Amino acid sequence: MKESARVTRTTLPPAVTVLGLAGWLPQALCIWAVMDKGPYQWTAKAAGCFYAALILSFLGGLWWMAGLLGGVRKSGLYVVSVLPSLAAWAALLPWSEGWHWPGPSLVALGLLLLASPLVDRKLSGDVTLPPGWLRLRAWMAGGLGILTLALASLG
Repeated sequence: MKESARVTRTTLPPAVTVLGLAGWLPQALCIWAVMDKGPYQWTAKAAGCFYAALILSFLGGLWWMAGLLGGVRKSGLYVVSVLPSLAAWAALLPWSEGWHWPGPSLVALGLLLLASPLVDRKLSGDVTLPPGWLRLRAWMAGGLGILTLALASLG
């Protein structure tokens, strides 16, 4: 499927674009809380880690449903669709063991979020995606991935 060069109000409902990009806000608030050097620094890092893990898991569900609605019969998409939930779960496990956390987990989650539009791009060869979707996904995942990595870098 060919993608239009720009996301416009006529290609995606405005709420999809606005709410999709608003997904950066929780991570931005976590960064602000850590940089504030107040009593909630660790809580903000943990909240940012959980948020990134939840969004990553959500993406797997989107891919699974897009495949079902698009009539995808190949198992590869469904295997890839469960990996984000497993990766998110694995990223949260160190906390239960008292390891240095959540910094390394934030790095892993940030990198996975940055790579996630590659799955959407591959998926677009098998199913019809709305015009503008791939571009918006790149913006959403890019912003959240970079903010997640920024959160990981804060002491």
